[in-house]
Amino acid sequence: MMGKSTAGVSFGFKWSDIILPLAVLLLALVLAVVFYSRLPDEVAYRFQSDGSPGEWAGRGVVVLWTLLPQMLLALAAGAITWGMTRLASRFIQPEETRVKPRRIIALMGNMIALPQIILGFAMLDIFLYNSNQVHLLPLWVFTLITMVAGGIILSISFVRAIGGGVKVSKE
Repeated sequence: MMGKSTAGVSFGFKWSDIILPLAVLLLALVLAVVFYSRLPDEVAYRFQSDGSPGEWAGRGVVVLWTLLPQMLLALAAGAITWGMTRLASRFIQPEETRVKPRRIIALMGNMIALPQIILGFAMLDIFLYNSNQVHLLPLWVFTLITMVAGGIILSISFVRAIGGGVKVSKE
């Protein structure tokens, strides 16, 4: 029986395991649709440290190169989650685990949203500069904020998972 452990438990793929990467991808698609008609034919996509444009490309190319990584990361989240559910179903016996595999799988799938959020911000910054000549934050500042927030969330998740495992082992 594929997808079943010896205990007969299946950890099937759930869309909620990749909800954040899918939401960020959807938001990126909406931003691309909204801003596409507002962009000039030649779009600045790389900026100097003072915020002035450094390199230019056609708007179709820039939109493609901002959406393509989003799609690939969402696909990677789905593939990782699907693969981990298959492995968990085959090799993990729930009565022997201290940590809930379902939580770890959801964490792994949704963690991919961190680089997607940073890429989405870069895309928004490119679109805003080319349509309104406005920059939000420097990309490095936003990246630092995102990584610190992500690190805090991951730390809390791991502490909860370990705490749940310790509680189970004491019983």
